[in-house]
This record gives sequence, C-alpha cells and structure tokens, in this order.
Amino acid sequence: MRFFVLLFALLLIGSLANGQSLDELRKKKQKTNDQIKQTTKLLEATKKNQAKTLNKFKILSKQIELRTNLINGINSEVTVLSGFIDQNAWLVASMNNDLEELKKEYAQMILFAQKNQTSYDKLVFILSANSFNQAYKRFMYLKHYTEYRKRQAELIEWIRDLIQAKVSRLQLQKAEKEVLMESKKQENQKLSKEKQQQGQYLTSLQKKQKEFERKLKEQQQIEAQLSREIQRIIEEEVRKAREREKERERREAAAAKASGKTSGKASGKTSSKTSGTPRIEMTPEEKLASDKFEQNRRRLPWPVERGVITDHFGVHEHPVLKNIQVKNNGVDISTNPGMRARAVFAGEVSRVFMVTGGNMAVIIRHGKYLTVYSNLVNVQVKQGEKVTTKQTIGTIGTDEDEDSKTVLKFQIWRENEKMDPEDWIAR
Repeated sequence: MRFFVLLFALLLIGSLANGQSLDELRKKKQKTNDQIKQTTKLLEATKKNQAKTLNKFKILSKQIELRTNLINGINSEVTVLSGFIDQNAWLVASMNNDLEELKKEYAQMILFAQKNQTSYDKLVFILSANSFNQAYKRFMYLKHYTEYRKRQAELIEWIRDLIQAKVSRLQLQKAEKEVLMESKKQENQKLSKEKQQQGQYLTSLQKKQKEFERKLKEQQQIEAQLSREIQRIIEEEVRKAREREKERERREAAAAKASGKTSGKASGKTSSKTSGTPRIEMTPEEKLASDKFEQNRRRLPWPVERGVITDHFGVHEHPVLKNIQVKNNGVDISTNPGMRARAVFAGEVSRVFMVTGGNMAVIIRHGKYLTVYSNLVNVQVKQGEKVTTKQTIGTIGTDEDEDSKTVLKFQIWRENEKMDPEDWIAR
C-alpha cells in the first residue's frame, strides 16, 4: 500500500504538469480561433467585390496559416489527452487490484474477529499470559488490531470513491477527445476548401503580372521615402547631441577662464564626432525612455485594436510573382475599415509627413527607438507632441478600389537598424 500511495502521488504531480501544458495549448487555440474569426470577417467584407485581388489572397493565405496552426494545436491537445486517458486507465486498473487485495485482507480480519468476537474470549486471551508484561502486550495487540481493521475499512471506502472519481474523469476525457477529433475533421475540411480557393486565386492573379510589378515599384518607393525620413531624424538627433556637447565645452572653458585655469580641453578629451554610421547621443530622460521600451520586448500592445499580420518582416518571395523577392522593413496589419492606429509606447512625435502614393506617416521616438506608422488619414498628432501608450494617432487608410483594403504598415527601428515588430508586440 505504501507503494500505491507513493505512485499515486507521483502520478498526481505528473497530471498537474500535463494539466498546465493542456491549459497552455487551450489558450493558444483560443487566440488562434480569435484570429481566424478576424480573418473570416475581413474575407466576408470583401465578398461584395467578386474580383480576385492580392488583398483577398493575402488574407486567405493568413487564414490557411492560422487554420494549419489550429489543427497542429488540436493534435497536440489530443496527444496530451491520450496520455491522460492511458494514465488514468492504468491507475484505475491498479487501484482495482489493490482494492481486491484489501477486501481479501479485510475478509480474513472479519473471520478472525468472528472467531474471537466475545469480550470473554478477549479477556481469557489476555489473562492466560505467562506474565504481566506479556498480558500488556496482548492487550495492546488487540487494541491496535481493532484500530487497523477500522483503518482498512476506511481505506477501502476511500479507494472505492477515488476509483469512481477517476472513472468519471476518464469518461470525460474520452468525450473531450472525441469532440477534438470531430473538430479536427471539420477544420481539415475547411482547410482543404481554403487551399483549393487559394489555388484558384493564385492562377487568376498570376495573369496580372504587370499590375503587380507596378505596385511593387510604388511600394519600394514608399519604403525608400520612409527610410530617408528615419535617416534624417537620426542625423538631426546626432546634430543636436553635438550641439549639446559644444555648449557644454563652451561653458566649461568659460568657467575655467573665469577661475584663472586652463581650458578644459585636455589631450584625453575626444570629439563627439565619429566616423561611420552616426548614433544618437541621448539625454538622461531619453535614455530612460529607451530603457523602458527595451524592457517591454514581446509585451508592446498592437498598433491596432484588432487585426492580423498579412505580410511579415524581411525578405521573402512575392505571394504571386514567380522568382521575385519583396522586402518589408516592418509588418503589414490588415484590419477593418475605419480602424485607428495607436501608439505602442509613450514617446515624442518626430515626424508627420505625406508619403508619395501612400497617405500619411507618423514617426514616434522612444529614446533610441523609433516606431513608424504609415498609410494613415486624419492624423491626430503633430510633430513635437508627447504621446502615451495606446493613444490614437490617426485613422488607417482604406483602398476602396481593392476590396476596401485597410492595412497599417508598422515598423520598429533601433537608431538606423530595422527590427522585426513581431519580436516586440504581444502575442
């Protein structure tokens, strides 16, 4: 029985660990389901226009990616549940074996008690001892035996109740597994239809090569303009830092002259000018803002309340054009018409400007970090303004000529280094 109790404790610890794993899987599944609902809404909104567009294709591709992740999550959940079921089935069988042994042992005790059930028999057993010490030991034996028999009866009841609870849990887990398997079947059917639709879209879109090449060129021009603006900000911040350094040196020299000492420009002092790529020299307040931004990696709020990422950071194949690579300095977030962009962190607006062919753009500085929000209309902030986390900065532009396409282009820079926004925003 000691072995059984120890084994049960170990299994309980394992069940708790697996339970936490199952909870995590279910949380991820819920998030994926929420994103699928969002892509479904976006696709529903495009049904008014029967034309096959790149926007539809991207949203559908995202839906396929999410549904594939969902099916993989269901598979993982089924695996964990199967482990639970096997574990509980084995445990129930083991407890049933122990219960049978306890019942046999208890039956033997009852039989012995019936043979020696009268108080007279017990008294004779004690008084027939050869010594007082032996009589005392016989008395204690009878007392402990009675208590042990009582504990055995209680243990039998406890194990019987535990078996019933485990059997009930086992039945629930089997039912959960059946539901999951049915859900997986339905998701696979949806995935098959979506992949078929994706293939049809791709065939149709590949006939519009010239149009996509033109749009790709326009997008490259927008990216180049954004990069130039960011470079201007960095150069301006370097210039300000150098002016602050010169002003500090001037004051030190004036103070030294007033006190009759030599100029503070010692041979060991180095100029703030550096060769190569300029870097932002920050004030203590700016450094604090930068440090706080850094501490919120993977915890920054999304720059939109609801949306899905339909184009990722970096260099990758064009979704339609063969042998053509595209470069994204940030991410594209597709959302519903009328949605507003919001600051992902507190900072200061460094630029508000018109992007050629791409509506408005806003750049916010957070110490040495910059966040860029483009394809905006009705911008609600101005240069030099302090903004707070989640503050609205403008409405995201909608392209009515392309299925009411509403996409926020979002970037994060550390000085002049491009960062992957998906490494920063909460998941």
